[in-house]
Amino acid sequence: MNDLLVTGILVGALFLILGSGVWIGLTLSGVAWICIQVFSARSAGDAMAITIWGSSSGWTLTALPLFIWMGEILFRTRLSQDMFKGLAPWMQALPGRLLHTNVVGCAIFAAVSGSSAATCATIGKMTLPELQRRGYPEHMTIGTLAGAGTLGLLIPPSIIMIVYGVAADVSISDLFIAGVMPGILLATLFSIYIMLWALRHPDQVPPRDAPMSFMQKIKASASLIPVILLIVTVLGSIYAGIATATEAAGVGVVGALVLSSLQGAMNWPTFRASLMGATRLYCMIAMILAGAAFLTLAMGYIGLPRHLAEWIGGLGLSQFGLVMALMVFFIILGCFLDGISVVVLTMGVLMPTVLTAGIDPVWFGIFVVLVVEMAQITPPVGFNLFVLQGMTGKELPFIARVATPMFLLILGAILLIYFVPEIVTWLPRQMKN
Repeated sequence: MNDLLVTGILVGALFLILGSGVWIGLTLSGVAWICIQVFSARSAGDAMAITIWGSSSGWTLTALPLFIWMGEILFRTRLSQDMFKGLAPWMQALPGRLLHTNVVGCAIFAAVSGSSAATCATIGKMTLPELQRRGYPEHMTIGTLAGAGTLGLLIPPSIIMIVYGVAADVSISDLFIAGVMPGILLATLFSIYIMLWALRHPDQVPPRDAPMSFMQKIKASASLIPVILLIVTVLGSIYAGIATATEAAGVGVVGALVLSSLQGAMNWPTFRASLMGATRLYCMIAMILAGAAFLTLAMGYIGLPRHLAEWIGGLGLSQFGLVMALMVFFIILGCFLDGISVVVLTMGVLMPTVLTAGIDPVWFGIFVVLVVEMAQITPPVGFNLFVLQGMTGKELPFIARVATPMFLLILGAILLIYFVPEIVTWLPRQMKN
C-alpha cells in the first residue's frame, strides 16, 4: 500500500474519531493502534503499554504539574484583585494610559501561569470592568487583551514549552531562557501599537487620574512586589544554572504557598481547589502526550516521518519558504485544535525535516509557540476568543476582528525572529558560556 493512501487513512481516522467527540488523548492512541495493527507486524498492545509508560514516567515531565500548581495557587490569591491597583499609577504617563494594564498585567501573570486562556481570563476579570467604567473604547480593551493574553504561552514558565521540550527532546531550561527576549519583544510591540493608536485618536483616551508621587506608586504596588520576587527567584535559578526546571518549579510551589498563606488567602478549600485544578489539567495534558508518543512510534514503524521529510526535501523549498509553509500549516491546524494538541501531533513527524533543514530546535520551539499564539486568536477554535466571548457576551466575529491587529503584530514578531534569530538564541548561548 503506497504512503499517500496510508497517510490518507490515518488522517481520515484521526478527524473521524475527533469529530465524534472522543477525547484527544484517546483519539491519538486509537489512531496509533489502528496504524500498528493494520500496517505493521508489531503487537499493538505491547507497543502501547511500553510507549505510554515511558512517556508518562520521564523526570523532565515532572516540572509540568508543579508549574501548573504554582499558577493555580497564585490564581486564588489576591494577585488578580490587586494587580490593576498596582499597575495603574505607572501607566498614566504613557500614550494610551490604562490600556497598557492589559499588556503588562498579562506579561506578569504569564510568568506564573503558563496558560494563555488562564492569563486572558484572570487579567480580563480585573481590567475589562475597570476600563469600561473609565470610558476606554471597547474594541481596544477587548482587542489588546485578546492579543496580550497569548503571552501566557511565550513568557516562561510556559506549559506549551514544556510539552514541546518533551515531544521534541529539547532542553526545557533552554526553551525558557530563549522565550524571555521574544516575550519582551512581543509585549513591547503590543504597547507600541497602543501608543500609536492613542496618538492618532487622542479624543478617545479618557483623562489621566490625579498625579501620584513615587512613594505613593510604590505603596500602591506593594502587593505585586512579593509575586515579582517569586518570579525572579524561580526563573533566575534556571537562568543562573542553579536549578533545573523541575527543581525551580518545586521552589515556585513552595513560594506560592508561603505567599498565599501570608496574604491570608490559603485555607483548606483553597488548597484543595488549587491541587485538584492542577491535577485535572495535568492529567488531560499527560493523556494527550501519551497518545502522541504512541502515535509517533506508530508513524515511525510505517516510515511516515522519513517519507514526509523526503517529500518536503523534494519540493526544493528554501529555509524561509519552509518556515512560512509551516507557519501556514500550524495556523490552519490551530483553527481546529488547541495548541498542546497541535504540538504533540506534529513534532514527531516534522522534527526530522526541521533538523535536516538546519533549523535550530530551540529557535523552532519559540517559532511554534508564536504560531500557536496566533491560533489562539483565530476562529473557529481560538481559545482566547472563547474566553473573551464568555466574559463580554460579544459575538465571536467581533472579537476576532478587533484582535486582528494583534494577530498581525505576532506575525511581525515571527518575521523579526527569523531575520534576527539572535533574539531567540543569544540569551541561551550567554547562559552556557
